[in-house]
Amino acid sequence: MAGQTDALSDKALSIIAFAAYHSLLSGERVASVIRKDGHGHEADPDGVAELADKGLATSDDAQVSFTAEGEALVDAVLSGIRSARTR
Repeated sequence: MAGQTDALSDKALSIIAFAAYHSLLSGERVASVIRKDGHGHEADPDGVAELADKGLATSDDAQVSFTAEGEALVDAVLSGIRSARTR
């Protein structure tokens, strides 16, 4: 996974962070996020393409679905957030 996630842009990371946010709210693992919600939220197209190019997600017009490697990255971000609260 490390080689695939090196130097992810902020646009790609924003999609990972959005998934982490929903995981924190729901208490469940998030395997996909809505691409456009019809209320002004839209996953950045460049970020979506980058995640797909790196094998971290697939997408269609409705959603961004994380691969196993993408889900592992979301988990790593959650671990980082949780470890930051203990400092």
